[in-house]
Amino acid sequence: MRLAATIRSVVHRFESLREVLAKSNAPKSGDNLAGIAARSAVERVAARAVLSNVTLETLRQNPVVPYEIDELTRLFEHSLDEHAFKAIAHLTVGQFREWLLEDQTDGLKIRSISAGLTPEMAAAVAKLMSNMDLMVVASKCQVVVRANTTLGLPGRLSSRVQPNHPTDDIEGILLSTREGLAYGCGDAVIGVNPATDTAESTAEILTAIDGVLKRNAVPTQHCVLSHVTVQMRALQLGCPMDLMFQSLSGTELGNKAFGISVALLDEAWALMKERGSARGPNCMYFETGQGSALSSAAHHGVDQVTLEARCYGFARRYQPFLVNTVVGFIGPEYLEDGPQITRAGLEDHFMGKLLGLPMGCDACFTYHARMDQDELESLKVLLSAAGCSYLMSLPVGDDIMLNYQSTSYHDIPSIRRLLAKRPTPEFDAWIVERDIWDYERDRPGRAFGNAAAILP
Repeated sequence: MRLAATIRSVVHRFESLREVLAKSNAPKSGDNLAGIAARSAVERVAARAVLSNVTLETLRQNPVVPYEIDELTRLFEHSLDEHAFKAIAHLTVGQFREWLLEDQTDGLKIRSISAGLTPEMAAAVAKLMSNMDLMVVASKCQVVVRANTTLGLPGRLSSRVQPNHPTDDIEGILLSTREGLAYGCGDAVIGVNPATDTAESTAEILTAIDGVLKRNAVPTQHCVLSHVTVQMRALQLGCPMDLMFQSLSGTELGNKAFGISVALLDEAWALMKERGSARGPNCMYFETGQGSALSSAAHHGVDQVTLEARCYGFARRYQPFLVNTVVGFIGPEYLEDGPQITRAGLEDHFMGKLLGLPMGCDACFTYHARMDQDELESLKVLLSAAGCSYLMSLPVGDDIMLNYQSTSYHDIPSIRRLLAKRPTPEFDAWIVERDIWDYERDRPGRAFGNAAAILP
């Protein structure tokens, strides 16, 4: 296999497909930190020229992390749908990009081959796409899932209420939850990042949120984002749990740093199916983010976009209700500014949807990244226009526990109004009934933003 391209009489040679994939990537500070990024824009173009002529069959035969040392690579190979793969195996990455962008290639056609794609294929085609390309294809991919509500239907934009509290004060968590609900947020999930990672604290928070949701007949889901083993113990204590959460990495070594494995998540998934409180079949919630494997020295010399796609390949084993890329949270060492964070958000959303996942995004940045509020708002609109299933929502967009900037309660109704989107059907009926939103006049209802209208 010849991995070389000539540009202006200069031959650019690459030692492996792993190097081609890395140097095809859009500029990322994390790839620079790892020493694997293209050394110039010309070398990046050369790598993309090579990548565009690589077949999907070749990508399958050359996983970026060897089969012998990584359980995720083995999982991807053994779970691949052979019939779906045969339909696209002959295509080059460039031809695959063109097929995805064709008008006659609709969401049903894309879903028909999704199970035949390895993560490396999704990452490779993303590297050849512009930001608008990523949006156009992602908007075709509708992934509909159900827990207590139905997520991912066309014309819908959902949100997670994130009522974090730095001391896990139950009253504070519930007040923030009620405020978010009063703004029409929270139809994806009420999800708390706990300050204390214990089974007892997890059960206490879940039980308290469950009480508010039941007293107000709110059609949504709840989750506490403690470690999966902690949630398993909490579930065994007998608490309600609609969704079970875990952060994922794109390599076996990265997942070991998170304290997880395929076998552990298999056990957690089985426990949720047996004891979880959601009515629908989809009961898992995963979060990811470009740079996670590099941050734990578990990247094997692979670029962060390709590793992010491998997170999605891992997630789809569990038919999740939510997958969320926390795009700017890991920090500027991996995505340093507004353009890089924007690009990563659109890449992640596209790759997850292409692989058949219900993708959401925490459009966010840490305070030492070079991104401003205008850039963040633009990213939220771009993702929503591209069919993103859900965004975060929290008081004034400022997380007082995790110390980063995200999406505010006010942003969600503004984006819905701007793009003619609505929440999940079940939650939509609830906000009308509670006079939180008046669709006849296309404006907030009398209870909009009034936490007191939600029973404590």
